[in-house]
Amino acid sequence: MKKIQSQFRKNWQHKLENLGFGYHSLDGLYWDESHYYEFSLEEVHKIENTTAELWQMCLEAIDYIISQNLWEHFNIPKCFRNYIITSWEEDHPSIYGRFDFGFDGENIKLLEFNADTPTSLYEASVIQWYWLQEMFPYKDQFNSIHEKLVDYWKYLKAYMNPHYLYFASLTNVEDVTNVEYMRDCATQAGFETEFIPIQDIGWAEEINEFVAADKSIMEYIFKLYPYEWILEDGFGEKLVSNGFRSQWIEPAWKILLSSKAILPILWEMYPNHDYLLEAYFEPKHLNDFVKKPIYSREGANIALYKNNVCIEENDGVYGKEGFIYQQLFNLRDFNGSYPIIGSWIIGQESAGIGIRESTHLITNNQSRFVPHLIDENKMYIKEKRLSQKR
Repeated sequence: MKKIQSQFRKNWQHKLENLGFGYHSLDGLYWDESHYYEFSLEEVHKIENTTAELWQMCLEAIDYIISQNLWEHFNIPKCFRNYIITSWEEDHPSIYGRFDFGFDGENIKLLEFNADTPTSLYEASVIQWYWLQEMFPYKDQFNSIHEKLVDYWKYLKAYMNPHYLYFASLTNVEDVTNVEYMRDCATQAGFETEFIPIQDIGWAEEINEFVAADKSIMEYIFKLYPYEWILEDGFGEKLVSNGFRSQWIEPAWKILLSSKAILPILWEMYPNHDYLLEAYFEPKHLNDFVKKPIYSREGANIALYKNNVCIEENDGVYGKEGFIYQQLFNLRDFNGSYPIIGSWIIGQESAGIGIRESTHLITNNQSRFVPHLIDENKMYIKEKRLSQKR
């Protein structure tokens, strides 16, 4: 893995905006093509295999949580637990997730799993692909995200009838862009789709149904809105009383994997695993560790400790559900920048990566997205995709 200096393309902002990527510079530079990261084919294979293995470990962890009755670690109300179990036992479909890895050039370690509402999907799938096609058309990326999304929606189409899907999120530009991209993939797969702001989803009390603005009953809803917020809003009880007549994607069982509480559970199940960092629900013997809220976003309320002394900390509104303590991993320092590898799982398959880079050890909402490529001349993906598919 190498960091290589590059140049911004002429009219790069205009090119990104033509692709519908409007948040490249909100609150400072987010998309950063002044450099890129180069991976060897061997490193790509390693990331791919790590992603696949961790996905299977996470699926096994759900059975373990349910069988061992470990709900108290996840701060999930009793009224919602059977709903989660049913969504798992009935195999309600999951579309995607993003593992965040630390990589020091030799070791890959799981930092956390954004399993319920991962973002940076559009820039990982489409934006960096177009950058590659313009800048290095003879090179390749670890990136089959778009193809796998469309193919998985096609696979699900056989099981979802009627083929009408609502796509919901808050109305900020990043969430809408990610959801509209996912909606486009489903449309390409043959679904009829419609976007609806999450706050416009109605509840018909007399029939226990979720309804759209025109009072249509909503049978399938893809949401970019975390389950912990749904529970906090009091809508968890409405999901339960609805009894899955409205099916939500991502499914309810993903709340177990999106919580930081999954990290100590995985360590308990797979102690000393090569891809895991020690993690507990209390500091125990750790001297160099990260204190993470059970639920948090964009690095909020995370604190780093070395020799039991806090060296970096973010504030925020999270932490009331409790914390976990994870062994500190030393991220590689690329001249004051610390990259995190976001590795995507689509359906059941490893699909590609995106790099977020920060000048802080804690990756936060000021981090930048940086493109990548593979340094091998031979193609990693056997059939080269046509850029017009994007």
